[in-house]
Amino acid sequence: MEIKVNGITLYYEIIGKGKPLVFLHGNGEDHHTFDALTESLKSSYTCYLVDSRNHGKSMKDCPLHYEDMAEDIFQFIQNLKIDKPALFGFSDGAIIGMLIASKHPGLFSKLILAGGSLNPQGVKIGFYRHMKRAFEKNHHPMIELMLNEPQITEDELSKIDCPTLVIAGAYDLIKRQHTYQIKRQIKNAKLIIIPGHTHESYIMHTDYLKEIIQSFV
Repeated sequence: MEIKVNGITLYYEIIGKGKPLVFLHGNGEDHHTFDALTESLKSSYTCYLVDSRNHGKSMKDCPLHYEDMAEDIFQFIQNLKIDKPALFGFSDGAIIGMLIASKHPGLFSKLILAGGSLNPQGVKIGFYRHMKRAFEKNHHPMIELMLNEPQITEDELSKIDCPTLVIAGAYDLIKRQHTYQIKRQIKNAKLIIIPGHTHESYIMHTDYLKEIIQSFV
């Protein structure tokens, strides 16, 4: 399905029945990232799976900034009249989730942030250098986005008012102290570090998080 929001067209799918749960994928991905997870959750949740602008089947050649992407999803929720959804955001999706929740208190019932960052300095130096080399070769706007954004402040995080679960892999490309910082600055947030896993290995094409989500949402 398609919907027009914020001057662009987003592609989305809805599967399952039950409490509303919005899924936001990471940089360079699409909603299929969550196929295995939503297949396991669809008996208990109405899963809203969105392709971000410039990703998947959504509109291409759009300006690419996290603030715009956050407004896209806010309008998506408003236009579909989704009442108090939970939101699961992975990587870029976690960034978008933090931005929406900070600007629109009361919108979400629960917030799950997996592998998110507050700024480009939140990633480990080796990965940051890798991104810089890649951008020098191809000047890809999705890499440029990660090199310059986001810039989420402590004040913005303090405005998040819904129960929040922060998740990262033990071998994540996000610095551990940065993940701790996100947890500390969101009121009453909980933290889970997934042992033995990387940035995406507990997310991509697996239902590893099924029970964690069911116990939190």
